[in-house]
Amino acid sequence: MPRSSRPSGPTSPAPSPTAPLCRALEIGIEFGSRPALSGLTFEIHPGTITAVIGPNGSGKTTLLNLLAGLERPSSGELSWQRPHPPVAYLTQRHSTVRWLPLTSAEVIRMGRYRMRGLLRPMSAADRRFCTRVAGELEIGDLLHRQYGNLSGGQQQRVLVAQMLAQEARLILLDEPITGLDLASQSRIIEIVGRQAAAGVAAVLTTHHLDEARDADQVLLLSEGRMVAAGSPGAVLTAANLRSAYGDRVLAPTTGGEITVLDDHGHDHGPPG
Repeated sequence: MPRSSRPSGPTSPAPSPTAPLCRALEIGIEFGSRPALSGLTFEIHPGTITAVIGPNGSGKTTLLNLLAGLERPSSGELSWQRPHPPVAYLTQRHSTVRWLPLTSAEVIRMGRYRMRGLLRPMSAADRRFCTRVAGELEIGDLLHRQYGNLSGGQQQRVLVAQMLAQEARLILLDEPITGLDLASQSRIIEIVGRQAAAGVAAVLTTHHLDEARDADQVLLLSEGRMVAAGSPGAVLTAANLRSAYGDRVLAPTTGGEITVLDDHGHDHGPPG
């Protein structure tokens, strides 16, 4: 992911780069009697991008739900920097927003509700901030259009702008570029890199090894367990990938890169 040494546009204040925002120690989650995650240990630091990869059913989305506070650990310890950092979560499915008669500007302004509440009106500063994040995503010309009438890539850019409007210190993205046009993929990846350069921690799930290779840290999951965690070079080895994906791992190409055949089947739904 490209990093900018001089990130433009609105960003959250950079926290201390030394202490982790979040530390997980032997975390487990069970749904009834079925284990969804087991024995996960990792840290999330400010100003870093963590890519979570693994086959379908490996627990990637459950891990994001844990960090978002939507799931509680059944075992282990999940500790946070104090005060608890604000968290913004971009999920895969957004069908509720699609049918609501909202403009793109109104969808983006919903990101300010955490700070202003539902009943307080948007201030001029809030509106200016939302216009600026729309400019970062290159969707300024879409602000007055109905969100439900946009293409899938345009809708995803609007939702990323909504996420930025929350000014979170930890952003969670569940397969943010899957199924999008190349221009939207490139823009969203660039924005995530800018946020990290400004001190925000980003955790994203992905099925793209190229995306994981550009992260600072990779968490490789399989059947709810951690196969490996660390730098991309240490994690994305043929042995680790075969342990997670089995025979879907292809031999390295002449360029030395490994390919995984992963039919993930997720997308961002039909436009409109």
